[in-house]
Amino acid sequence: MTALFTPQLPDREAGDIAQGATHIPDWLSLGQQKWITDRFHEWVRGPVPLRAATVRGHQMSVRTVCLGWHWQPYQYTRQATDVNGARVLAFPDWMVRLGRSALRATGYDTATTASYTPDTALVNHYDAQARLGMHQDKDEESRAPVVSLSIGDTCTFRFGNTEGRGKPYTDLLLASGDLFVFGGPARLAYHGVTKVHQDTAPAGCGISGGRINITMRVTGLDG
Repeated sequence: MTALFTPQLPDREAGDIAQGATHIPDWLSLGQQKWITDRFHEWVRGPVPLRAATVRGHQMSVRTVCLGWHWQPYQYTRQATDVNGARVLAFPDWMVRLGRSALRATGYDTATTASYTPDTALVNHYDAQARLGMHQDKDEESRAPVVSLSIGDTCTFRFGNTEGRGKPYTDLLLASGDLFVFGGPARLAYHGVTKVHQDTAPAGCGISGGRINITMRVTGLDG
């Protein structure tokens, strides 16, 4: 299907959205996107399948497969006790290297970059109807930066403040191949996805419909 690109992408320059939060458009090449998407299709075959978590009695519209540690509200476990009890796939070494490259690209110092060792990834799949409410990534004991990668359809991403879900916030379009890193004073900022723009995935990215989002984190957990 030809990408329609309904949303306009007027400003594709890299820049800081807030102190500690940086957006770099088109950071992944189409070839890299396709390679990662191929890995995604392997991950969802198990041992823990893609699933929609239940938060406060409501099933999320986003479906997730985890690497390294399994996230379930509001904890990390090695086994997916809320799905099938299986142990999640190991966190891949190549993703550690990718995470360090992401920090280097967004201006982190050499010592921080070299020591950055993410040990879990939440790999989310959004269809055209999926949304993600404003929330904080605070189930980790570590406050190391979060690295976010987007592949597929463009979404409207809302990045807010650390005090609450309301204003001030910034809405920006995250397109296929984009990198977003938030840490430091922005690490606990509320954020969410308000819209997925259907049929905007570029040809060659490896997914013809929907959006894949990978967020790498450092849990700070042992075991």
